[in-house]
Order: sequence, then C-alpha cells, then structure tokens
Amino acid sequence: MITTATLTDQDKATLRTAAYGAVSLLAAAGAPHKTVSQGTIALSSATGLVGHVLSAKSRDIRLPGKTVAELADHVLPALTAAMSCLSTDPGEAANFRDTVLVAIQSATHPAKGVPAPAVTAMAAKIAAALAA
Repeated sequence: MITTATLTDQDKATLRTAAYGAVSLLAAAGAPHKTVSQGTIALSSATGLVGHVLSAKSRDIRLPGKTVAELADHVLPALTAAMSCLSTDPGEAANFRDTVLVAIQSATHPAKGVPAPAVTAMAAKIAAALAA
C-alpha cells in the first residue's frame, strides 16, 4: 500500500528552502552562473508532489547568511528535515532526493572543464545531508 505524504505549510517551506538552498550553496561555493541556472531548471522540472511544492509561487524560502558557512548552517539541516517530512511516502522521498541530486549534477558538470574543488566538495555535503 502506498502512503501519500501530507505536508503542512511549514513542511512545504522546508522542502523549497532545502532544494533551492542547495542550488544557492553551489552558487556560493563558486559554481558558474550558467550551471547554477541549469540546477534551478532541474528543480522546476520535478514531478509528483515534490514538483507541485517546488513550482508553487511562494515567499517562504529563507536563505539567511552572508557567508557560505552561514548558508550551509541553514540549508544542510533543511535538506535532512525535508527528507524527514517525506518519510511517510518513500516514493516522494526518493523523488525529492533524485530531484536535488539532478540539480546538483547539473550545477557541477560545466560544459567546459571540470568543476571547482569547492563546488565538488559542497555537492558531496549536500548529498550527505540528503542521506542523513
């Protein structure tokens, strides 16, 4: 039997903050603008419940901080919390994780050259937060 996650407004805000925050972290770590744009497109291409949540027009995404460390202090726990919010629906949890990972992959694979080491390291931290 498949269980569908019921999300509160706070849960939805957590998902949006986590997903768009992950792309913002990559930008802050030095990913090129064009690849960051590809990451955002990946998020807006999500389907299912996650797709509806990420594509909703809202003003509840909070990304405080003036440094990469401050942003990471907010976003990495939000990624773990987002996975927890979706724990009652394994399919949507996998959908969220895969969507964020595709966004990361889009932002860490520039058309020319290799990604900067700082971007690669941040992508690994994002993936680890999703798995926690």
